[in-house]
Amino acid sequence: MGVKFAAAMGAKVVMITTSPEKGKDARRLGAYEVLISKDEEQMAASAGTFDFLLNTIPVGHDLNPYIPLLKVGKTMVVLGATPVDLHTMGLAFGRKSVAGSLIGGLRETQEMLDFCARHNIVSDVEMIKMEDVNKAWDRVMKSDVKYRFVIDMKEFH
Repeated sequence: MGVKFAAAMGAKVVMITTSPEKGKDARRLGAYEVLISKDEEQMAASAGTFDFLLNTIPVGHDLNPYIPLLKVGKTMVVLGATPVDLHTMGLAFGRKSVAGSLIGGLRETQEMLDFCARHNIVSDVEMIKMEDVNKAWDRVMKSDVKYRFVIDMKEFH
């Protein structure tokens, strides 16, 4: 959703991922470019080129490889409340910042929904039947899920 929002706002979006296979999806979502974070040469070539980083990694991780991507005086916002590893030296040299965000209030949520309606932004989901919940959970545990599952409640009695 972050890629879709940023693209709709007119940003030149670069999706950073560990998986080259996600490149096609990233472009479909609105990314201009894909940066593979495990590729040291790509990361080094992108150093100092980002005005903003929106970090949506949903698990504990190391922020340090991403800090050099920021231009001087720019910020990375980490969504959610996951444990992170951060050394401050990368922040101090370059006046870079890391901020956090969880969720807005009612007004912000309504603004976001209105923005989605104006720009036809919808969630990418996979519909499943209630009886397939256990199979879906197995897929979640195997990291075999793109985006989110939604349970079709029409047939649930």
